[in-house]
Amino acid sequence: MIRAEGLGKAFDDFWAVRDLTFEVQAGEILALLGPNGAGKTTTVRMLCGVLRPTEGRAWIDGWDVTRHPQEVRRRVGVLTEHHGLYRRMTVEEYLRFFADLYELPPQRKEARIRHWLTFFGLWEVRHRRIGELSKGMRQKLALSRALLHHPRALLLDEPTSAMDPESAHLVRQAIAALRSEERAIILCTHNLTEAELLADRIAILDQGRLIALGTPDELKERALGPRRFRITLAEPQLGSPPLPHGFILEEQEPTHLVVRPPNGEIDNPRLLAALLDAGWPVTRMEEVPRTLEAAYLALMEQIHGTRTRHRETR
Repeated sequence: MIRAEGLGKAFDDFWAVRDLTFEVQAGEILALLGPNGAGKTTTVRMLCGVLRPTEGRAWIDGWDVTRHPQEVRRRVGVLTEHHGLYRRMTVEEYLRFFADLYELPPQRKEARIRHWLTFFGLWEVRHRRIGELSKGMRQKLALSRALLHHPRALLLDEPTSAMDPESAHLVRQAIAALRSEERAIILCTHNLTEAELLADRIAILDQGRLIALGTPDELKERALGPRRFRITLAEPQLGSPPLPHGFILEEQEPTHLVVRPPNGEIDNPRLLAALLDAGWPVTRMEEVPRTLEAAYLALMEQIHGTRTRHRETR
């Protein structure tokens, strides 16, 4: 649904994005992560036809963003950090205005306005002026506008930026509900918890380049190593635990162990059987939590450390 190959954008001698290749399937949410200036917003602007790529190509629903920008814009819904709502308009007037810009037929226009206002819980406030709405309601209205023309690709740039926790929660719920086999979604965010909650896969950008791409679990595995499991004991135990071949003991206290199995959780039954057979009173076994934030910071440290060593050897 969304595809980029070797995509790049230069402003004079500065490359904001360079050699970016990825794809997003229908029904999938891809989160773009990275520090300020990493190239996330520039990437979104190229994908929706606002910026012309300096190099490479990109397609939305099979249409080239450079050769067919009008067709691309018909198929893309965009939510930017500053969405430019017309605060003196009522909710309904605003959506009718954009439906006319999208050239929706009258019957379809009214049906879609009603659908999205109902979907986002805004139908009861359709006659209120936009300036009277809360931040969360305004953000959901902007999402309604982006979805009026039934886009095949939805590009969301910092959709919960500067929002209070309750409003951000409402918008995240709405984004999750928009997942559809007819739509691909790209989410640019600095909120790692938000990315982990919503995204199927995550792309990490740094200095305009893609440095990592995968599911949250794949990125955790790459950055933090294999999964580890904590075993809680009913009473203190002394001596070495009877671990089966291949298991690694990473931490031991009288009432708990931290163990790394050779093949993840599929080997855990062997471990439990060995401990129980030896009389170790196991009461609980659980995976040691690993956050996306920890994986992200570890990956960035690896990349920046590699670059620093490279410069020092030149």
